[in-house]
Amino acid sequence: MKIQANSIQIEVDDQGPRDGPVVLLIMGLGMQLIAWPQALVQLLTDRGFRVVRFDNRDIGLSQGFDHAGVPNMALAGLRYALHLPVRSPYSLADMGRDALGVLDALGIAQAHVCGASMGGMIAQHLAAEAPRRVASLTLMMTTSGARSLPQPPWSVRKVLMSRPMKPGTDAAVDWILHVLRVIGSPAYPTSAEAMRERALASVQRAWHPAGSARQLLAVVADGDRTPLLSRITSPTRIVHGVADTLVPVACGHDLAAHIRGADTEFIAGMGHDLPEALLPRFAQGIAALAARAMA
Repeated sequence: MKIQANSIQIEVDDQGPRDGPVVLLIMGLGMQLIAWPQALVQLLTDRGFRVVRFDNRDIGLSQGFDHAGVPNMALAGLRYALHLPVRSPYSLADMGRDALGVLDALGIAQAHVCGASMGGMIAQHLAAEAPRRVASLTLMMTTSGARSLPQPPWSVRKVLMSRPMKPGTDAAVDWILHVLRVIGSPAYPTSAEAMRERALASVQRAWHPAGSARQLLAVVADGDRTPLLSRITSPTRIVHGVADTLVPVACGHDLAAHIRGADTEFIAGMGHDLPEALLPRFAQGIAALAARAMA
C-alpha cells in the first residue's frame, strides 16, 4: 500500500500482529523492500513482531525524483576526493525523515529499527534525530562514512559503477546477478536459480537505475556521520560480514567504537548480502536486542 510520509508517497508492506512490537526494516542502495527476504519477515512475525518494510524514496514503487535529472557521479566523486561540497537533490537525513514519516502514518510510536548498508546510514540519522522513536537499533553491513575507513577495492567499485550491456529485462537481470556474485557471501552462496528468481522479481516490480544513482549521490554528499553516533542512545547491535568487500568489516568495528554500549556480531564468510542460511541468526539477534530494550 502507498502512504503519505514526509510529504511524499512511500510504498509500504506491513505484516504481523497489529498489537505486536514493531520491527522497521530499512533497505540499502537501489534495493526495494522485497530485498528483505520474506523468510526473514516470517521468522520475525512468528516471534510476535509486526514487521514493516518500505521502498525508500526514488526506488521501487515509492515516489521518484526524475525531475532532478541523472547525476554526474564522476564529478561528484572528484568533488568528494577534493573535500569540496557535494550537492544532492535530497539527503540521507531526508530519507531518515521518510522512515519517521512511515511510523507516523501507521500510528506507530516506537519501533525496533534494522537498517542494511545505506539503510543503516539512514537508520543512524533516524536514531540520532528521533531517539525516543527507536526502541532498538540493528546496523547491518554499514558504515559511519568516515574518510579514514578502508574503501572497497577498485574491482568492486568498477562493477558497481557499470551498467547493463543493453536494454531489456534479461540484460538488467544479468547485471544484477553479476553485482550480487561480486559482493555476496563466499561461505553462504545462494543457488543460481534462487538468485536469478530474486533478480527477475526485482526488475519486473520496478527497474529504476536513475533513482539508484541519485541515492548514491545522497550517500556521497552525506559524508562523515561520526558526529551523529554519540547521539545514538538506543540499545544497538552491529552485524557485519568479515568477508564484506563492499563495506569492509573495519567499518563495523568503527561503528562499535563510537556507539556507546553497542553489541557486535562479526560473521566469518559473510559478504554484503542476506544469505538464507543466516536469516534465523539475524532474526534471533533482532529479537534478543528487542527483549533487552524492553526489559
